[in-house]
Amino acid sequence: MFDIAGELHRWLNEGREFAVATVVSVSGSAPRGPGAALAVDSGGTAIGSVSGGCVEGAVYDLCARAIEDGGTRVERFGHSDEDAFAVGLTCGGVIDVMVTPVLARAPARRVLRAALSAVVRGEPGALVRVVEGPAELLGGALLVRPDGSYEGGLGGPAELDRAAAGEAGVLLDAGRTGTVGVAVGGAGRSSPRPEPGGGAHCPGGPALFVESSVPPPRMIVFGAVDFAAALVRAGKFLGYHVTVCDARPVFATRARFPDADEVVVDWPHRYLRGTGTDARTVLCVLTHDAKFDIPLLQAALGMPVAYVGAMGSRRTHTDRERRLREAGVGERELSRLRSPIGLDLGARTPEETALSIAAEIVAARRGGTGVPLTGSATPIHHDGHSAAAA
Repeated sequence: MFDIAGELHRWLNEGREFAVATVVSVSGSAPRGPGAALAVDSGGTAIGSVSGGCVEGAVYDLCARAIEDGGTRVERFGHSDEDAFAVGLTCGGVIDVMVTPVLARAPARRVLRAALSAVVRGEPGALVRVVEGPAELLGGALLVRPDGSYEGGLGGPAELDRAAAGEAGVLLDAGRTGTVGVAVGGAGRSSPRPEPGGGAHCPGGPALFVESSVPPPRMIVFGAVDFAAALVRAGKFLGYHVTVCDARPVFATRARFPDADEVVVDWPHRYLRGTGTDARTVLCVLTHDAKFDIPLLQAALGMPVAYVGAMGSRRTHTDRERRLREAGVGERELSRLRSPIGLDLGARTPEETALSIAAEIVAARRGGTGVPLTGSATPIHHDGHSAAAA
């Protein structure tokens, strides 16, 4: 539900009663991943989407019913070959949708308010709800913070809340949303729950949906060149917090990069070593100047970031690899370098080049091949779709 956090937070502040339907599991091809949400208030106003249109009407009706009877429910939607007019996903996938009523006296309302408030303020946190287990646990909610503290409850023993907080912390650290099973009562650490139809998860333990909210991932663009301005816009479109860094103050200006979140004047390698990065960070080196590139890539290729790409011709790339080897960079680190940067789209303009870079970043993030879908047997949605990043 965090994808519509702003609107839901406003609804809570206005005192509205509503129900929110959240995609908690995806199998096969489906338009939207776990965490996608649709909400309906008591007046019939709807916001958000769980399927891009395939099952919206049926989910709307489920929300209206939940507002009436106050019951939490999980429903499965899939493709129907027998009835072309049946409620189902025409793309052939299967989704599980959890519908939660948020009524005036709902026990979880306070926790949901705290979770949505944190999202609106840009604070990290994870919301945990039971999606499979004893009926009395459905409807509970637990808000877990990065320091391990939590508030609310799932409606079971304190041991369940502690185990849930531990599992949620793992997903929150990775910035992931997904479903896990917990074993309560000394059965050991929980394990990921399989996709629908995949069998049991943790015998005797409930399945939990953990929805993580973390600050947007970072894209750091090194080199205040004309291609960088277009890439900044593409990065913002993809949801990144974008920083432009260049050692030349005449080029690294806010006027040239109005869409960037930050414009930094510093030597690229020095800035990279001193700034915060994580496993979701993407680094795009557009300087194609050895005095900047080599010390920067030495640092970048040793960091556990998601993507390192460098612009330049194939001749530049060959010379760059030679210099990096001479500087002590090993073959394992070099294998992480995406150079020349981007996919082969035949790009010429800065905007087309930015699109090719953005496409490669998405493919690397989601496990895509970059080949045309037409005439190929590659899946449209890869495994990363079942546990999306926040």
